[in-house]
Amino acid sequence: MRLTRAVAALFALLLAVQSVSIAKAEDRATIRVGILKFGTVNWELDAMKRAGLDTAAGVDVELVPFAGEDATAVALQAGSVDMIVSDWLWVSRLRATGADYTFVPYSTSVGSLMVPGDSDVRGLGDLKDRSIGVAGGPLDKNWLLIQALARKDAGIDLAAENDIVYGAPPLLAEKARQGELDAVLNFWHYAARLEAAGFRTLVSGTDAAMQLGTSGPVAAIGWVFGDDFAERNPKAIEGFLAADKATKELLATSDAAWEELRPLMKAEDEATFTTLRQRYREGIPSRSPADEAKDTETLYELLAKIGGERLVGPATTLSPGTYFDDGKNGS
Repeated sequence: MRLTRAVAALFALLLAVQSVSIAKAEDRATIRVGILKFGTVNWELDAMKRAGLDTAAGVDVELVPFAGEDATAVALQAGSVDMIVSDWLWVSRLRATGADYTFVPYSTSVGSLMVPGDSDVRGLGDLKDRSIGVAGGPLDKNWLLIQALARKDAGIDLAAENDIVYGAPPLLAEKARQGELDAVLNFWHYAARLEAAGFRTLVSGTDAAMQLGTSGPVAAIGWVFGDDFAERNPKAIEGFLAADKATKELLATSDAAWEELRPLMKAEDEATFTTLRQRYREGIPSRSPADEAKDTETLYELLAKIGGERLVGPATTLSPGTYFDDGKNGS
């Protein structure tokens, strides 16, 4: 009889604990985030989920994987996900056509123009008549900025006076390793891998932007979601952004957290692992959203002049509301 009562008491206790857990889960807002299956954004979100930082902030982050960036954009517009990572240029273009998407800075890590460590290329002027690989295509923002800087400082037209090879990031990185290219402009994590292999940075997109007028690094990509979604789900947005901040603080300070991310990073060796970690940390935004937004306006006007309507669409200035305003943007 005592055993029966003990079992019943234990069952009642477990039921009570389970009920509390369910209640707490029901109190949490859910936000669906569209991600690339093998993108670097997975690193942060994996660290967030692993450490329980989303639930601690009162939100359940549901990861929805996609094969490509276009698919994430379509999913956001179709309402299949609540948030994706994209750039402010895309957001501004959509707002100019009446859409309500908005942007919160995620990372200032941008592409870099890399050359072999023993290359005799020391400045943009030395690139004349060389072969240059460019990831992202002819309208890539970093490529346009670096071209503008080359015209300004060295008086050369990189696109016209060189052999330009456009291609996929991994292919261009491999061609650079094999010595088939004199220089390669690649996305930040490919550039970091090349750096670990002995390449050096000639100029980054941030370097070019700052030399052309911005006062600091501008986040190239950010969390993108709809104003309407934010208005209907303020707890979800507030919780997610709090979890994002906490995760960035964790990854900025904890080497142990990075050890858990090794399988996702697929670093070829220790040098690659540590370089990727360092470059990621350097890309964590440190300025206020208001300062970033001001520099983005400067950068947008510059890109509008360089790339024209094919790049920025019909608006010659950054669309109002591109940066999310939660009442704290001046902080």
